[in-house]
Amino acid sequence: MTIPTNLVAPLFTFDVQSGGAFSSETKAIILAHGLAAGSLGEGEIALCTSKTEARNLAGRGSMLETMFIGLLRNAPTQQIYLARVADSGTAEIRTITIGTPPAAGGQGVLQIAGNNVSVELSAGMTANDLATALAAATNDFYDEYKGYSLPFTATAATNVVTLTARHKGTYATDIDVYVPVLDRVNAFSGLFTFATTTAGAGAPDLSDIIAAMNDDMFEIIISAFGDAANVALLKDFLNEDTGRWSYAQQLYGHAFYPFTGTSAELVAKAALQDNWHVTNISMLANGGNATPEYLRVACVVGTIAEWLGGGSSGDVSRNQTGLVVQDVAAPRDRAYWMDYATRNVLLKNGVSTLTVDGSGDVTIDKIITQGMTTDDVPDTTFRDIQVPYQLTYALKKFRADLASEHGNKAIADDNPGNLDAISTVKDIKATLYHSAAGMPGVIENPATFLSNLVVTRDSENANRVNASLKIDVVNPLDIFAGVAKIYSQIN
Repeated sequence: MTIPTNLVAPLFTFDVQSGGAFSSETKAIILAHGLAAGSLGEGEIALCTSKTEARNLAGRGSMLETMFIGLLRNAPTQQIYLARVADSGTAEIRTITIGTPPAAGGQGVLQIAGNNVSVELSAGMTANDLATALAAATNDFYDEYKGYSLPFTATAATNVVTLTARHKGTYATDIDVYVPVLDRVNAFSGLFTFATTTAGAGAPDLSDIIAAMNDDMFEIIISAFGDAANVALLKDFLNEDTGRWSYAQQLYGHAFYPFTGTSAELVAKAALQDNWHVTNISMLANGGNATPEYLRVACVVGTIAEWLGGGSSGDVSRNQTGLVVQDVAAPRDRAYWMDYATRNVLLKNGVSTLTVDGSGDVTIDKIITQGMTTDDVPDTTFRDIQVPYQLTYALKKFRADLASEHGNKAIADDNPGNLDAISTVKDIKATLYHSAAGMPGVIENPATFLSNLVVTRDSENANRVNASLKIDVVNPLDIFAGVAKIYSQIN
């Protein structure tokens, strides 16, 4: 109430105040490389709403543009920000040496990062001519439906096509270049010799982008980089003591990054992290993975992003198994499609898992955090990816309800005059209970929550109220285990 109490002159007036209408947003930010052709500078962050804007900001074929498209195709209503990370090191260079083309010509298809580059070979075409045509097709490639361009630029000299990665760094060693088997004759079959003449080298430093994020809320952080140094930066950025989950910041957020390796390498990578603020979106190596790591992590996170932000609807607590991931190709070798035993072991060791369904589509199996212990003791409390986002929603709503009902109030042991300016411990306890009861898709057993809820005035600081909240979150329905008894006849 802002109307003074000492007025004398007659007046009919109203003070207008909000009654409180909590709304929780979940913003995503992509940390990746952009190009100088884009308007977004290194170390800068910008909201992006369309494929055209992504191209203008980050440059055609950049990691940022590609990841934006993948995220948006899987989460079309997601609010997305682009953060351009400076690259460093050496750009990878590969060569394709072309043999003698088939005399009769035909159609040749080369797959680059899962995209089919097609060239029509005329009868009698020479290797030099084909090199020129293939380089032009690579540079001109644009998927008009999806919006993707290729991660390499190409040049031709004699019978050799040279592919140069658009960015510097080791990330490019993961990019797949492959002559696919078609349901017809592929004129490129057996025609090419591939070589890496300059291996990509170097890794970026996320420090500048982390600093640029300042105190803006980004609940979903998608990093293209899974090296140990940058994962460590993200863990520190999100920690509970001084980071975004600390009492001083209360900004929350969770980071996702990619990694590809053998089962042993995936488990070893997860063991080094053991932190519930990061998630590794992984794939088994050597199976023929057409989709680059950086696109994979964007697409997978996009598949679950809208549910992660669904606190009011209860979507945040859903089991995510079976959701189809758009634009991520299954390993070409079916032996690398994870079976149940493999997935079960990996999940026990902090590694999220994907599956391939009967149609050959990559689907979500179970996405988890890498939190496996607390004080070196096994602890699964924060394992499910649902938990950080349930907490994010719940803590935001508690704060909003407390601010709405008790902001700018005084604290007293009791309020016999029922003054609007005074709150009591009982009032605050009631607010917390009703707030918890108002989140049925996130918190269960509100009666138990109330019985365990402790709210007291601090014994040394009368201006302070302390509360202990024991939150029982709703759990995803991951496993159904039934017994089927078979009878020849039941009387």
